[in-house]
Amino acid sequence: MSVLVLLLAVSAACCLGFGFVLQQNAAQKAPLGDFLSFRLLLDLMRIPRWLGGLALMVAGMVLGAIALGKGEISLVEPLLATNLLFALALSRHQTGQPLGRQGWAGLLLLAGGVSAFILAGEPRAGTAVTDPLRHWLIIGAVVGAALLMTTYAKRSRLSGGPVLLALAAGLLYGVQDALTRVSGTRFSDGGLTGLLTGWQPYGVVACGVTGLVLVQSAFETAPLRMSLPALTAAEPLAGILCGVGFLGDRLRTDTGALAGEAAGLAAVVGGIVLLGLHPAMPCGAGETERGTPDLQRR
Repeated sequence: MSVLVLLLAVSAACCLGFGFVLQQNAAQKAPLGDFLSFRLLLDLMRIPRWLGGLALMVAGMVLGAIALGKGEISLVEPLLATNLLFALALSRHQTGQPLGRQGWAGLLLLAGGVSAFILAGEPRAGTAVTDPLRHWLIIGAVVGAALLMTTYAKRSRLSGGPVLLALAAGLLYGVQDALTRVSGTRFSDGGLTGLLTGWQPYGVVACGVTGLVLVQSAFETAPLRMSLPALTAAEPLAGILCGVGFLGDRLRTDTGALAGEAAGLAAVVGGIVLLGLHPAMPCGAGETERGTPDLQRR
């Protein structure tokens, strides 16, 4: 594993984790009438805390894009999932809540799962699939699943809706990561002209903006502990699917390696759930500000 890729991915995870916490702190006070609307972004742009969180998230995405350009997506994605550790660290600082058994168990599962997946799978670069049909089938399946989740979430915005929105956003961000890597390859091969004449960079923007609306709508209607674990778990799974499916990433496929990879991913998801449900994670406005009138919500 390249030390530079490791540093870039962990730095990206740090920025993303801190950014998500700041964004949720602001989004939970946004008007509920802006749910799943681009107006939500316009309202949030008036809040300095949200802008700071957005700046950190953008910085994390840029660092992640650089890491993706230098390493395999199957290697970088599990490292990016550690953003939840940094989100928990900031939340713990805000709440003063100790880690306890649940926090340490989640931390060990997440860190151990990432290590197990990388050691068992030994991600390495291969030859990208040039057949556009395979690209569209995989991307279409992931985006289609995100669309179905979003459609159902509109009907249940205050129950399971936020989790479904976070899952949908995570799937889109996984596709965005894959398209970012393809865009970087096009730029390296053909310069700016080669980049702009392909559809991939526009797909990166579309996935990023749509995912941002979904994430902020999830943050707006539920505590961070409900939305962030789903978001953090879905992104690496979608990214690894794209990486192995059409970007040419290779993983070991012998029985022992597959068992280790599956166990590693299961541990990552389990750790994400434990950390996301930790009491240190911010609650919603209704839980933390009971009795405090909020004239912005309606």
